[in-house]
Amino acid sequence: MIHIDQKTHTTKDGTTVIVLAPIGRLDITTAWQFRLKLQECISKLSRHVVVNLSQVNFIDSSGLTSLVAGMRDADKVKGSFRICNVHPEAKLVFEVTMMDSVFEIFETEQEALEGVPRSMAT
Repeated sequence: MIHIDQKTHTTKDGTTVIVLAPIGRLDITTAWQFRLKLQECISKLSRHVVVNLSQVNFIDSSGLTSLVAGMRDADKVKGSFRICNVHPEAKLVFEVTMMDSVFEIFETEQEALEGVPRSMAT
């Protein structure tokens, strides 16, 4: 069982952003629960999601897959999917798999909430 903190943030322009902060390991035993949570948030609450990974010290391929799936869900509904506060040990996984170039990754939650989506930054 994975514990996921959930907050709702409203940006200056009135957009609702859901901030999810899973705690512990994002691996084969927990990734599916996280995937369901992402799906539920994107379909019911907001198409804009920030995933705060500061409390995730381990992520494996199934954890990455759940994040990719969440990003795809958000893309489908023209939303945004951002990751922030990647734990140093988990950061390596993103770098090795080249996923750090796939996701929008921010240093802090505040930056992720204010961040300009890369698609609009060009």
